[in-house]
Amino acid sequence: MNTKPKFDRKMLESLICPQSQGPLEYDADKQELISRGAHLAFPIRNGIPIMLIDEARELA
Repeated sequence: MNTKPKFDRKMLESLICPQSQGPLEYDADKQELISRGAHLAFPIRNGIPIMLIDEARELA
């Protein structure tokens, strides 16, 4: 049984990276939104994307 809250993929179409203003990619396994332009991953908690730069992790 999958207990992860569902992320609304249609919401992704209206979200952009707050740092680069670029597009985001959804990583379902890690429950993150990835900004390749800013090299950041924004967490999704309880189905809600946390679009704060201070909450994002840097991508290697």
